[in-house]
Amino acid sequence: MNLTLTINGEPVAVPNVSPTMTLLQYLRASGRVGTKEGCADGDCGACTVAVIGEGSDGKLHYQAMNSCIVPLVSMAEREIVTVEGVANGSLHPVQEAMVKTGGSQCGYCTPGFIMSLFAAYYDGTVDDLAVEGNLCRCTGYASIRRAAALVTGAAPVDAFSERLQHPLNPLPPLGLADRESPSEQPFYRPGALSEVLMLLQRYPEAMLVAGATDLGLELSHHRQQFPILISLEAVTDLRFIDRRHDAVEIGAAVPLSHIEDQLRGVFPSLDEMLHWFAARQVRNRATLGGNIGTASPIGDLPPVLLSLDATLRIAGPNGERQIPLCDFFKGYRQTDLQPGEVIVSVIIPTSPIPGSQRRLSQSYKVGKRGTDDISIVAAAFTIDLDADNRILHARLGYGGVAATPARARGVEDLLIGQPWNAATIELAKVALYDAFTPLTDLRGSAEYRKRLVVNLFEKFFVQHP
Repeated sequence: MNLTLTINGEPVAVPNVSPTMTLLQYLRASGRVGTKEGCADGDCGACTVAVIGEGSDGKLHYQAMNSCIVPLVSMAEREIVTVEGVANGSLHPVQEAMVKTGGSQCGYCTPGFIMSLFAAYYDGTVDDLAVEGNLCRCTGYASIRRAAALVTGAAPVDAFSERLQHPLNPLPPLGLADRESPSEQPFYRPGALSEVLMLLQRYPEAMLVAGATDLGLELSHHRQQFPILISLEAVTDLRFIDRRHDAVEIGAAVPLSHIEDQLRGVFPSLDEMLHWFAARQVRNRATLGGNIGTASPIGDLPPVLLSLDATLRIAGPNGERQIPLCDFFKGYRQTDLQPGEVIVSVIIPTSPIPGSQRRLSQSYKVGKRGTDDISIVAAAFTIDLDADNRILHARLGYGGVAATPARARGVEDLLIGQPWNAATIELAKVALYDAFTPLTDLRGSAEYRKRLVVNLFEKFFVQHP
């Protein structure tokens, strides 16, 4: 297949693109080697580029992304800035700041830092969150943080800011005619849910992809070839956030960074987990539907959604249906999705149960690093209390302790009707220790995980007496 895109202000035509080629692979093969490859997993940020896209406010922004896990075909008609395009006759202010503070030593990670700082510079706030997805192993971060402090709060008026004033070219749906020959591995980007369902009927073996932050790992390491890819990122039916009086419905293809911005303060446990969910480069691409649909036992968001009694809206050839998230995961990487079905949205209730006088809700993630790491154990809890401080409703969601994200249902039942006090927590701790049978792996032993299951709930009580 052929595609066109804009790189550093210049239109580029790319013929005969393999749908499994990543943006980073193309950039380096085309001589744009300033963008580096480090981990090829979306963890280190050395490959960061800035892509013009629509932010949660509906305006155009430079969005930092990991080019190592972005399929090149998903960048069709997009405008990309790489480190080669930042200096326009003279150093860009973020480059000047890094030079002034000595923010570079070996220099391998520097292009990625520059691009993360660049994207944040045009949003006006350059802080630690701007570079949370960029690792530096030799300079240390003090000098980089000083560089960020020099450029935060800017209101730039330059060629780059002017580009954001021009409307972004619409993402044209790629239709069935785009398949050039039987030997091609086609990539489709439909614009409506009806087209997605039609494609799934025609190609039942197709892989659905939204942000590609999970599938991108397979592409970057050449571990797997996919016969057909169907992108969901341009499907308007899947990109919405609807706040109702009793619930919030979130489209499956909404980027996590949009959820982070638009729903801040609505669900404290979701706010907390999104803060620790990978890094900004990943959250600009990753979607809620993707994090659920992969059915990973260590996905960060399912425990939160389980604790909030989320429901999935699913569409398929026989119409729509709804299913509680707690019934969706059937086994390791197995779900209740039937052939031809796709997750449309996630519905999260906002009202406590009748009789509740106080709702307590929070989430926790334990990993080797604070952000930008896979969790060893993730947990999320929601407790509703009556006027006598007795438990009316309890949801304890966990990840990393079973073949699927799961609730500690037996412990939830034990808690109902009990007073919210230290004696009840001691009873719950005994039951929680035996609630799951986790595995031992490189990140942690089974015993360590069992202890975390218990201790995180006790921590929740201590923080919410």
